[in-house]
Amino acid sequence: MWRGSPFPAQSRPRPPLPGRCPDRRFPVTDADTAAHPVFPDLHGASVFVSGGGSGIGAAVTEAFLRQGARVAFVQRSDATDFCDRMEDETGARPLFLPCDVTDIPALREALAEAAERQGPIRVLVNGAAHDERHTTAEVTEDYWDRAMAVNLRHYFFAAQAVVPGMKAAGGGSVINFSSISYMMGNAGYPAYTTANSGINGLTRSLAREFGPDRIRVNALAPGWVLTERQKDLWVTEEGLQAHLDRQCLKDPLEPADIVGGVLFLASDVSRMMTGQALVIDGGVVVTG
Repeated sequence: MWRGSPFPAQSRPRPPLPGRCPDRRFPVTDADTAAHPVFPDLHGASVFVSGGGSGIGAAVTEAFLRQGARVAFVQRSDATDFCDRMEDETGARPLFLPCDVTDIPALREALAEAAERQGPIRVLVNGAAHDERHTTAEVTEDYWDRAMAVNLRHYFFAAQAVVPGMKAAGGGSVINFSSISYMMGNAGYPAYTTANSGINGLTRSLAREFGPDRIRVNALAPGWVLTERQKDLWVTEEGLQAHLDRQCLKDPLEPADIVGGVLFLASDVSRMMTGQALVIDGGVVVTG
């Protein structure tokens, strides 16, 4: 499950791309995971993605496969069908390792297995999260702890686990998915927004600590991305339109719109960028 925010409906829908079936509720844009530039240094790189079989995570996995990277990913639900589809469409099969990221020993085992089978992890993408809506009154101590476990804690321990291999390899890139939710002061999920704010603090601290070993740590904060989960659970036409009214660019964000930033942060093209938060939101945060 991946990070997201609430979104609205497009006033001037684009025609669907050939071979794509439009969703009648939402406009289709021309974002395409296969259309991103090639980053030669990512070819053959060992990449690990948490939550890499659905939503934005699936688009990230696909994008790295198309770069020629060796991709491993974890998630709780079965991703065999997704792996089959990736093999058919890209000619490469990602390594799926079933894992609940809140189980830190299991996550460490998955990271170790990925490194053993695909080489030292050069790129870590922390993205698994749960943006469940809740009010302050509903939150118990156990709920708060679970929210931090699924939205923040595993980021730290995954980074901790991959650093020795990255050091030995001469460097690497850690990409921590955050969200614009805390920047906008949204109500309705205080534990989630707190975790997102914490991700940016963690990113800066780790960037400072790991920098001497040429390990870069950056955050990426998407806006409201229209994943299937968002459309099924949170999106209404009124809510989406209200969001797009605030957004500078009037097209809804799709998962493929986010992966270019991920590839950039993973590649040596961004070798002197660390401790930063890259926002890809269509221009919402800047509108205040």
